[in-house]
Amino acid sequence: MIKEKIPVYFVPGLAASKEIFRNIKLPEDRYKTTIIDWLIPEEKEPISDYAKRMASFVKEENAVLIGVSFGGVMVQEMSLHLILRKLIIISSVKSKSELPKRLRIIRKLRAYKLAPTSLIVSSKDLTKYAVGPKSKKRLKIYDEYLHVRDKRYLPWAIENMVCWDREEVDLAVHHIHGNADMVFPIKYINSSEIIEGGTHIMLLNKATAVTKKIVDIIEDN
Repeated sequence: MIKEKIPVYFVPGLAASKEIFRNIKLPEDRYKTTIIDWLIPEEKEPISDYAKRMASFVKEENAVLIGVSFGGVMVQEMSLHLILRKLIIISSVKSKSELPKRLRIIRKLRAYKLAPTSLIVSSKDLTKYAVGPKSKKRLKIYDEYLHVRDKRYLPWAIENMVCWDREEVDLAVHHIHGNADMVFPIKYINSSEIIEGGTHIMLLNKATAVTKKIVDIIEDN
């Protein structure tokens, strides 16, 4: 008897394309994987409405939903409209209390509104939003995967990441996080599966360890 494959859906990080998951190799005999691309938001669209549209791409009940960075925020919003087997976030946050101080300051000062979208679209500044500014090597690697540079999407996504107002942690969330993540430092993160030496781009350079964590979480009943 052929065992039915478990459906697994991925949502990439802020402005990232599906190629960000190219090193994540789930066993093809056990899992059917789908990557959900970012949509262009409607004018001033609430994140709750956007998440409902994204959730419509999940066709099965009891699927696994996995999001990275801002995609981790998005899958938590999407989960409100879905019946899931597992909900997994990677290099992300479970509530606004896990955001680092610099993002809280940006939120308070509304500084995310100061950068012209044209500058973000055309320069490395977008990569710095997604990865953090301190590593030129990591910036170069991640920049290859930032393909969503729509002038409506970018300010919307940055604002909704910085201003996410989730207060209570969803206990159903499984969190995989690197202890060398500079975007969302581990000192602000509670209750996560740790990847030693994992940075914000560990999906690319520690894919084997991340994949093992994903499989372990899915298979743990």
